[in-house]
This record gives sequence, C-alpha cells and structure tokens, in this order.
Amino acid sequence: MKKLLDTTPASAGVAHFSAAEEGFADAVVAWQKRHGRHALPWQNTRDPYRIWLSEIMLQQTQVATAIPYYQRFLQRFPDVAALAAAAPEEVMAHWSGLGYYSRARNLHRCAQRVVAEYGGRFPVDPGLLAELPGIGRSTAAAIAAFSSGARAAILDGNVKRVFCRVFGIDGFPGERRVEEALWLRAERLLPAAGMEAYTQGLMDLGATICTRSRPSCPQCPLAPRCVALAQDRVADLPARKPKKTVPERHASMLVLSHGDEVLLEQRPDSGIWGGLLSLPELGADAGEADVVALASRFGEAGDSERLSRFTHVFTHFKLHVAPWRMRLRGRAGLASDGAHVWYPVARLEDAPLPAPVKKLLLAAFRSGDLLG
Repeated sequence: MKKLLDTTPASAGVAHFSAAEEGFADAVVAWQKRHGRHALPWQNTRDPYRIWLSEIMLQQTQVATAIPYYQRFLQRFPDVAALAAAAPEEVMAHWSGLGYYSRARNLHRCAQRVVAEYGGRFPVDPGLLAELPGIGRSTAAAIAAFSSGARAAILDGNVKRVFCRVFGIDGFPGERRVEEALWLRAERLLPAAGMEAYTQGLMDLGATICTRSRPSCPQCPLAPRCVALAQDRVADLPARKPKKTVPERHASMLVLSHGDEVLLEQRPDSGIWGGLLSLPELGADAGEADVVALASRFGEAGDSERLSRFTHVFTHFKLHVAPWRMRLRGRAGLASDGAHVWYPVARLEDAPLPAPVKKLLLAAFRSGDLLG
C-alpha cells in the first residue's frame, strides 16, 4: 500500500507536499462552500467582538449548547466596551452553567485590555491577539481569519483529529512532539486565498463529518486521500490520551437558610468554580457537630439534616459532595470581608453559581423545604 504521509520537514519558504496534501485546501474550501455551516449566529459578520466571543465559548463547549449562552451574552453585553465595564459577578452569572469558568474571567480581563490598550478595537495581528488573556495561538488565528481574512493556521481539537486521520499521524496529539508536527503541517497547508472558507471548513469537517465516533467517511471530501480510511485505522486515530487514574475528592456543603434567603460564599478567583458564589464548605467527613459549629457563626443554629449526596465530574478529578441543610432560628451579622452574602431565593435562577450547586438549591427551595 502506498504511504501517503510525507514526514520530511518543510524547509523555510518551501512547501513539500505529499500526495495527501496536494489539493487539500482546495478540497476543504469547495466542500465548505457547498456543505459547510453558514447560518450560525456568529457567522456572516466581520465583527471581531462577536467572533471572539463565539470562539471562547466554543473552546470547551458544543455549538448547540453555546448558542443560547452566546445570544443572551450579546443581549446584555452588545460590545466589548459594555463587557469591560460590567461587574465581574454579572459576567460570571451570564456564564454560569457553561463550565470552565476561567474562560469567563479571562473574557472579562481581555475585554478590559482591549478597551484600555487598543481603544476598544481588537488588533488584527494574530500575534497580538494571542497575547490577550484566554485567547492563545489557534483561537487568535480563527479570530483574525474570520474578521479580516488573515492567513493564519488554526489547530483546535477538531482540526487535530482531521489531520491525524487524513495524514495517518500516530501519537497523542497533545504530546509536544506530535503537536509541533501538526502545527508545521497546518502552516504548510494554508491556502493563498479563501482563508475564511478554509478555516470554517476545517472546523465544520471535524465537528460534523470527521467526528470522534461514527464519522461519516462516505460524505467526507478528504476520503480519497485519507490514510486512516485506506488503512482501516479511523477508529484508532487520533491516538487517545494515555489513561491516568482519576483523582477523587470529597467535601461537605451547608445549605444554610433564614427566611427567604440562603447563605452563599464567594469562592476565590483561582481553583474550581473560581469567582463564583457557592455554598459554605466543611471537611469531607463533617458531622452534625461540625455543621452546628459552622452555622453558629451566622446565627442561632436550628435542626440539621443530611441531603442526598451528588458527584460532579471535572476534567481532572471527581468531586463527591455531601450536602447538609439547616434553617437558622435567628441571624447574626456578617463579617465585613465580603466572603459571605445572604442571597434572595427568588434570584437564585440568575445567580453566578456552579451548575450542580444551582441545581441543588433550586430543587430544594422549589419544594419549599428550606424556607421558614
């Protein structure tokens, strides 16, 4: 079987095309114009703010999930100046439920820098874009390509999968050696024109055709040149990340209420759920005495009760939470450090809370069990 993968590195200024690479960009562009996605809310615009917002949301989120968040975000923050001027907690509230909350913090910081350093206009140069918080090389290239037609290579997870299959690239794409080789190829394959269609085409192929499971190879324009398809290795490429034991953590949380308010705690900017409000936490093996001791800091303790445990899976670990609840008989004042706040139950739906915590609270208060 003829080997289609050319492992010879490209010399400076010279493109070394293998059989699989020849005509690759043209095939992607032609397919995108006929079969790609053209009606997503952030398409058909040159507005870098809207393009940037969509790219950040799509870094760890599927399109169908991102669309309603994107639309609500634009309603509240229609331009970069509005986002830069917003309070951090309001930005987090509009992001709540999307996960990977460092994206929201970086989004806010990036908007503030664009306003302060560039007068509210995003730079065109991908290199300058990549220096802004939360953007990075691939996202910067996408923003520049879609907003100004800049000739810059993207290499997100979808594109890595397409490259690994079409060119028969072994090794985990997150490994530095493999990723560097993929970047070289991504740069080498850039077309001289049609960057918007080419960039969108790569994204669309990875998201709708060359999917991780059940790829639609008969509909793929790259099938005639695909090494993985020719060698019956589609299911094996790209190589999966080496498995590691997933750490497990345990914590207890306290749902402490008084009247029609619940006590929430401001989490630090770094770490899980950074910058969000959440419930006060106790040790992993907290008992009733620990619950009473914590509750007594905020008023006259009442009866405590265990709630159903739940598990939330993060990228790098599992968190097992044992919730407790208590209604205070009387309420004391809060410390002036701003670490805690009595939050109206009626506003929980829009509160900047982690998704599992919001789900717990909404279910409990809707039942009426925690009021009183």
